[in-house]
Amino acid sequence: MDIVISNSGGAPIYEQISSQIKAQIISGELREGDLLPSIRALAKELRISVITTKRAYEELEREGYVLTVAGKGTFVAGMDAELLREENYKKIETLLAEALELAKSCGLGGEELREMLKLMEEN
Repeated sequence: MDIVISNSGGAPIYEQISSQIKAQIISGELREGDLLPSIRALAKELRISVITTKRAYEELEREGYVLTVAGKGTFVAGMDAELLREENYKKIETLLAEALELAKSCGLGGEELREMLKLMEEN
C-alpha cells in the first residue's frame, strides 16, 4: 500500500492517509477483505504518530470503507457499487469545476471544452 505524506500541503496528515486509502479502495487497488497494515506498522512506516494513524483509520471506519476486527486487524469493507459510483461522481464534478475555472481564466468557452473532451475521449 503506497501512501505519500506531504508536509507542504494544507491537509492534515490523517486526512491525507484516509483520502489515499479511500482512493485505493475506489480504484480497486485495495479490494474487499484486504488486510490493511496495523496502526502501529503504518505509523512506523510513515514516521508519524500512532494517534494520527488511528484517527485516519477511525475516519475510514466511520465512513464505511474499513472494518476493524479486534485481535485480527483492519480490513477493507464490502462497498456498495452505488456508493462507489457516487464517490467517483463527486471527484469528477470537482475536477470538472477546476477545469472550467481554468478554462474561463484562459478565455475558453463551453463549446471549446466539450470539443477538447470529445477529442480526449477518442484517443
